[in-house]
Amino acid sequence: MALLELIDVTKHFKVSSGLLGLKTGTVRAVDGVTLSVERGQTLGLVGESGCGKSTLAKCIMGLEPVTSGEVLFGNRSIAAWDEKKLRSKIQMIFQDPYSSLNPRQKIGSIIREGLDIHGIGSKDERREKVEQLLKLVGLRPEHGRRYPHEFSGGQRQRVAVARSLALAPKLVVCDEPVSALDVSVQAQVLGLLKDLQKKLDLTYVFISHDLSVVSHICDKVAVMYLGRIMEIGESRNLFADPKHPYTKALLSAVLRPDPTNRPERIALTGDLPSPMAPPAGCPFHPRCPEAFDKCRNDRPELMDQPDGMRTACWLYGEQ
Repeated sequence: MALLELIDVTKHFKVSSGLLGLKTGTVRAVDGVTLSVERGQTLGLVGESGCGKSTLAKCIMGLEPVTSGEVLFGNRSIAAWDEKKLRSKIQMIFQDPYSSLNPRQKIGSIIREGLDIHGIGSKDERREKVEQLLKLVGLRPEHGRRYPHEFSGGQRQRVAVARSLALAPKLVVCDEPVSALDVSVQAQVLGLLKDLQKKLDLTYVFISHDLSVVSHICDKVAVMYLGRIMEIGESRNLFADPKHPYTKALLSAVLRPDPTNRPERIALTGDLPSPMAPPAGCPFHPRCPEAFDKCRNDRPELMDQPDGMRTACWLYGEQ
């Protein structure tokens, strides 16, 4: 059973200008996304900057109301959840551990804040819970008496992880959680996230630009472009045999340790189209080296492939 399900989710932002704030356009940040995440699974969201990954994450969190479509959590629309109850079920780990922690609060207070707001346990029980969480993420109980500036970036991100787990959530949205960290520290935090997933039966939505990180931690991957899902499927299948030209271009840019085993780089020409004026047909066709007439006129939907992948491309659908 899917813990999280998105059904044709769109999120549009009005663009206005002038003293009267007259509407001059609409930004189609998320444009008809349908996907599901099973319990205990990690779904990776990848794509270029501006493709709608973070906006989609905010829709999942309930921080942004969807323009149309529906977000279901536990087979129930998030719009029907009590907001306080929803916050205890879905939490988020932010990209930058430097700015996501209040520099004026001690670490213990930061982690305990959710427990205080929800009125969970007595004062002593909350203090004990904070100590347990610090140990769980590889820190010491006495670290709770320090301020964020006294820690390294990796330690700060461990604190952010501990804070996200304070209310025992079922789903954690990880928005670029390791991109601001050194490579060696990235490996430690990724290992921590995988261990916590097993121990606590967590489900992750993992947003990243780093495809090597995504291949390491994600069970399923969705490739986004201009607010739409271009391709989605199991991680091993997507990385072994990508079908959509955009996915192929992304994977060709991944650095590999063996210089003799690197795919030919696929260089995309042109700029990413504006989400205020997306092209007709397939949104990727202006930059696609394999586009033909049908791509320019008709928009492809996700189509099932023999290996279980789903691809929005006329090369692999009915022509």
